[in-house]
Amino acid sequence: MIIGCPKEIKVHEYRVGLTPSSASELIRNGHAVIMETKAGTGIGISDADYEAVGCEIIAAAADVFAKAEMIVKVKEPQLNECAMLNENHLLFTYLHLAADKPQTEALMASGCTAIAYETVTADDGSLPLLAPMSEVAGRMSIQAGAHALEKASGGRGILLGGVPGVAPAKVVVIGGGVSGMNAAEMAVGLGADVTVFDRNITQMRVLDARFRGTVKTMYSTAHDLEKAVLEADLVIGAVLVAGAAAPKLVSADIAKQMKDGAVLVDIAIDQGGCFENSKATTHSDPTFIIDGVVYYCVANMPGAVAHTSTFALNNATLPFAVSLANKGWKQACADDTHLKNGVNVQSGNVTFEAVATDLDLPFKPVAL
Repeated sequence: MIIGCPKEIKVHEYRVGLTPSSASELIRNGHAVIMETKAGTGIGISDADYEAVGCEIIAAAADVFAKAEMIVKVKEPQLNECAMLNENHLLFTYLHLAADKPQTEALMASGCTAIAYETVTADDGSLPLLAPMSEVAGRMSIQAGAHALEKASGGRGILLGGVPGVAPAKVVVIGGGVSGMNAAEMAVGLGADVTVFDRNITQMRVLDARFRGTVKTMYSTAHDLEKAVLEADLVIGAVLVAGAAAPKLVSADIAKQMKDGAVLVDIAIDQGGCFENSKATTHSDPTFIIDGVVYYCVANMPGAVAHTSTFALNNATLPFAVSLANKGWKQACADDTHLKNGVNVQSGNVTFEAVATDLDLPFKPVAL
């Protein structure tokens, strides 16, 4: 198979779909890998590094798309990239379609088969290709939130951990999954007063055992969450419904009643965001203020630490990429129902039910 990896074009996105090590593994399995020139320069990987393992360097993204059978990316294809896809392409990347009808319709129109990292599952029900970026985003959310709390950023002027004689900041984490747990770990490490809300009692027991009482856990009811948000200095939105749009858990009315200079960091923004006022921002302009509250809603948070994120992501995606290349996507998905769960679009149809429901589009099961 010919596998193509274009340079990412989203604002301040420096990650790359394939590292030289991953490309080498695919080549060792008998495949050809073509890289768009300078695809890895944002994290210090040169064209020469890719050539050294046997990759072909291509000057233009359009030529990568034209020659490749499988396209491996990091972020969802932008509309001009969707226009370069056709019915012979297999696309393997993050998609987050439930919050993006234009992209979904463009992928449908292309006729390609699109497999989303974020809906590939594991035996325990977890999302193994989303997990590494959830870890990064969770950890980043605290440092981003801490910076946004600074007075110069529009925040309350509060240090997360306080100092002797001055109380620490109150941090509320909504969602105790991978990103929420990592956010809590960073916040506790900085000395903040941390409360995590979830509705999974088993997961709350996991959090309680992991943090040995340094994190408070609360069952998420509207009443208790509202009360905690109004008392909070920093709120991290870390909820996830696999493949579906995120639920809106902090209304505009509640946010308006928060403390002046409080901060809301929306990790769920890729799936539409879990705060009513959330709108996607970029690393070049990451925050906005509504009713005195600072919102940080960067849609590709891990892109800010692109080196760490690229290698963490490749560690997770490589086995699936090799399987898709070795077997072809239909046989690979027939052999692995978890990989099959990643198929979101096939031959003009939406094949992931939650996406179809959220976007009011027809649903058709994957055809193998």
